[in-house]
Amino acid sequence: MWARLSIVAGLVVGVAVAGLVLGGILAFTPDPPPRSTPAPSMTVASASPTGLASPGPTSTPVPSASVVDAPFHVGQPAPPLSVPQVGGGTIDLANLRGKPVWINFMATWCPSCQDEFPLMSGFAARYASTGLVVIAVDVREDEGAVAAFAEQLGATFPLGLDTDGKAASTWDAIALPVHFWIDAEGIVRDGALGGIGPDVMAEGLKTILPGVDVTP
Repeated sequence: MWARLSIVAGLVVGVAVAGLVLGGILAFTPDPPPRSTPAPSMTVASASPTGLASPGPTSTPVPSASVVDAPFHVGQPAPPLSVPQVGGGTIDLANLRGKPVWINFMATWCPSCQDEFPLMSGFAARYASTGLVVIAVDVREDEGAVAAFAEQLGATFPLGLDTDGKAASTWDAIALPVHFWIDAEGIVRDGALGGIGPDVMAEGLKTILPGVDVTP
């Protein structure tokens, strides 16, 4: 079972250097780039061949570097999550105990996030009868931008607003997109960093939907 992922770790050295020291870098999710210019892509180590993680805008591509283990809290109780919901209300993970939950930290400017949304909507609809709850949490953007994004891509699941990035920090969501699969007992069973495809999504769902024939 695919249940572990490696990410690039490292350190940004000053604006003047605008590069990477040996060992690599992966910064915590920064503010999104201006709407007038697309976010430049970065190469980040990922177990998925379908896409790359986006730590945010940068002027320097990230080269291949040393890889470290990223446990994604697997095997541990899920961290707390309570954020405003797009359209009103609150998304509170504590209220979802007893249900399998798939959480995706994302941003509208992230190309991989855009690619994943239709796939996630498909899984959410297909396995709704199992009690599966799919949640996307947008990091550091305003509600208007997120609502427009959800409408454009036809999201069929609730979206939360992590406008100050505190929820992402609590969950160690160091780059976007990042996924967590939590079982009905509130335990994190799997995680994935970077743009992923239906095969990896299905593998994550299998860890929280025992006895269900999950297919890509």
